[in-house]
Amino acid sequence: MSMQEYLTVSKAAVDEFTEKRSRFIGAIQPVTGEEEAQAFIRARSKEMWDAKHNVYAYVLSGGGVCRFSDDGEPQGTAGIPVLDVLRKEGLTDCAVVVTRYFGGILLGGGGLVRAYSHAAKLAVDAAGIVRMCPCVSAHVTCDYTQYGYVPSLIAAQEGTVTDTTFADTVTVSFSLPIEKKGALQAELTERSAGRLIVVEDGVGYAAKPIK
Repeated sequence: MSMQEYLTVSKAAVDEFTEKRSRFIGAIQPVTGEEEAQAFIRARSKEMWDAKHNVYAYVLSGGGVCRFSDDGEPQGTAGIPVLDVLRKEGLTDCAVVVTRYFGGILLGGGGLVRAYSHAAKLAVDAAGIVRMCPCVSAHVTCDYTQYGYVPSLIAAQEGTVTDTTFADTVTVSFSLPIEKKGALQAELTERSAGRLIVVEDGVGYAAKPIK
């Protein structure tokens, strides 16, 4: 299966607000699978053990796996609104827990939907969204004269140098968008008269902030 771009949150984050004396705490974390999502939910529920509700939602695998829980709130007023925030933002591979400390005043169904949605959105905004782009990890070995232009050619193709080793020759390691590999090789071939070769070490994802 080909690798596709996707959106997720850049880091774990927490934010909160109070509505009619009820305290809503939204916590979010990027996760790599269901086990990690469940571990995050258990950890938040344990930490917030004295809260009346620990509502959660998570999305995995490009939106193919979705789970949510109202955790005792009226059906449809908590877990689904939290999940809908993730869907609206187009996020995957992340989990949200919204904790509610009940303040004694009923919010009604519509009020709960708005409050849980708002808490989830606060958490998303606090974490920040990144675009995960398919990339290749690679290296080029060159002499010291060639090193003068190799990093700039990598940067011109949206690559990022990750390590440089200086010995008898110079080895420049970098990550690069997969679709840019051919263009970089063409530039290196032209500048070095065919002597420099991009050696691929692996493929993965690189994060690009979008907001």
